[in-house]
Amino acid sequence: MSEITVTKANFDALKNQSEKKVLLDFWASWCGPCRMVAPIVAEIAETHPEVIVGKVNVDEELELARAYGIVSIPTLIVLKNGQVAAKAVGYMPKKDIEALLDK
Repeated sequence: MSEITVTKANFDALKNQSEKKVLLDFWASWCGPCRMVAPIVAEIAETHPEVIVGKVNVDEELELARAYGIVSIPTLIVLKNGQVAAKAVGYMPKKDIEALLDK
């Protein structure tokens, strides 16, 4: 499954897909560490069909960023049953991101 661009318009439907975990990547085009995490997140989207992977551009979706208390990027959030199950800030290797999915 490929990554989904998350906006305010499609967020509620995405969040409420309770049968699957959701990995949200809060990012911006000007953020160097975000560009380093992006290919890892894309790979996870392809290799973990049991997880919905969404990308939230914080410059375009300020309301969503504020709702999740995003103060630094990249921030990765795992939603389980619509609730935050895990949150991590900054660059991290693939194995650490995959470990977030187990929470």
